[in-house]
Amino acid sequence: MGAHDLLADVPVLQGGFAPVMQELSVTLTDIQGQVPTDLNGLYVRNGPNRRFEAPGRYHWFDGDGMLHALRFDRGQVSYQNRWIQTDGLREELAADQALWQGIKDPPRQGRPDMPLKNTANTDVKFYAGHLLAMWYRGGAMYQVNPTDLSTVGTLTVDPQDPSLALSAHSKVDERTGELLFFAYGNTPPYMHYGVLDRLGQLQTLIPVALPGPRLPHDMAVTAHYSVLHDLPLFNDLDALAAGRQKLKFHHHLPTRFAVVPRHGTAAQIRWFEAKPTYLYHVSNAWEEDDGCGGTVIVMTGTPFRQTTPEADEQRLPRLLATLENDCVFYEWRLNLRTGHTHERVLDDIINQEFPVINSAFLGHKTRYAWNLLMAPSHRPEEPRFCGYVRHDLLQGNCTTYHEGPGKWFSEASFAPKDQPQEEDDGYLVGFVWDDHSQASYVVVSDAHDIARGPLARIRLPQRVPNGFHATWVSAQRLARGY
Repeated sequence: MGAHDLLADVPVLQGGFAPVMQELSVTLTDIQGQVPTDLNGLYVRNGPNRRFEAPGRYHWFDGDGMLHALRFDRGQVSYQNRWIQTDGLREELAADQALWQGIKDPPRQGRPDMPLKNTANTDVKFYAGHLLAMWYRGGAMYQVNPTDLSTVGTLTVDPQDPSLALSAHSKVDERTGELLFFAYGNTPPYMHYGVLDRLGQLQTLIPVALPGPRLPHDMAVTAHYSVLHDLPLFNDLDALAAGRQKLKFHHHLPTRFAVVPRHGTAAQIRWFEAKPTYLYHVSNAWEEDDGCGGTVIVMTGTPFRQTTPEADEQRLPRLLATLENDCVFYEWRLNLRTGHTHERVLDDIINQEFPVINSAFLGHKTRYAWNLLMAPSHRPEEPRFCGYVRHDLLQGNCTTYHEGPGKWFSEASFAPKDQPQEEDDGYLVGFVWDDHSQASYVVVSDAHDIARGPLARIRLPQRVPNGFHATWVSAQRLARGY
């Protein structure tokens, strides 16, 4: 079988998924429409971009992390992309070849410190003056200079335990500058939770004892609490003991949420149970009065659609394995006074994921969410992010925008106007791959009215490979450093 045949068997190495080898830094001038002059700051999106071909079975999550940045300055836009110089990539660059295989193949022998390569390809946040590039399997966070995307080094969280496998979906509270994180692994207590202040000093680090190794993906924060996840979809323990990765949905186990004060202790953790499901991403969480003098934590997110526990035992591992989505917009209410959980579907009509809010409202009540529309895949392991959905939780309705077949949208960040008056005073900024024109674009949309389509569409000089999460950093945040 030739190289072309091998490529044809891997959808996520073709078309809009294929890696690019050139690092650019250019001013963008091919603009349809008008870039708003009150849009000023930095949009950065992370994603996989394989540097060296490796033997074995490539998975989309395997690619080396590459950041793609857009700088907006009073109507002018520039673009830059650079690989994240992780320890694994630097080792491979020195050897001029791949030294690791991917998650579908056996881990690297003789490297207990890094059996799988930490690619830092999943999420990106702005914290303590740097961009933080993070990996979904958990590992060191890489600090990146926001002015030129050069890799500075790794973030030191706990000098006494540098082995903490830090989650990709740690949270930055823009109001305090704090970084709230969780770490997880295959040895007891299986999870830790912690907080760094805005200067990078460790303030809180506690164990979160789980019944066994789990695969949590996200967490939630409110003004005073953090919510950690123990989900019933995780590795088959027999397979894990044999050194293999095999997902299993343990339908007889509930979903569990650990609620802990932001700077609390392990003894203050309270567990809440909910219906069994799997959840990649939280939208937001906040605190409300329960009407009887108690506090309710409201958490929204996009879990997989629940059918029956028995059916989901087969269905959910298959959906994760084939990179397909069948997700709903959902709400959990955790009553701290009664210990009870109330849950409900907010929208089960639209298949949606990658929820985004105005990040200045993280941990505080939000009216709006902007999620990605998910379309049916043409082939297994070929996900389709096809547009946006805007939810108004006060009105209980939504609007959508998509451009039909052949368009692949990235996660779009909410970017507030320079002087916002309302929660949704701003724009959605993101990349779109157009398979028809074989080109990548930047699209800027009115966050208040996404249905009108982009205000500006800016053509890029080279393709931006389809990828994962993004962040917006306003000019004001860049100036103050947190």
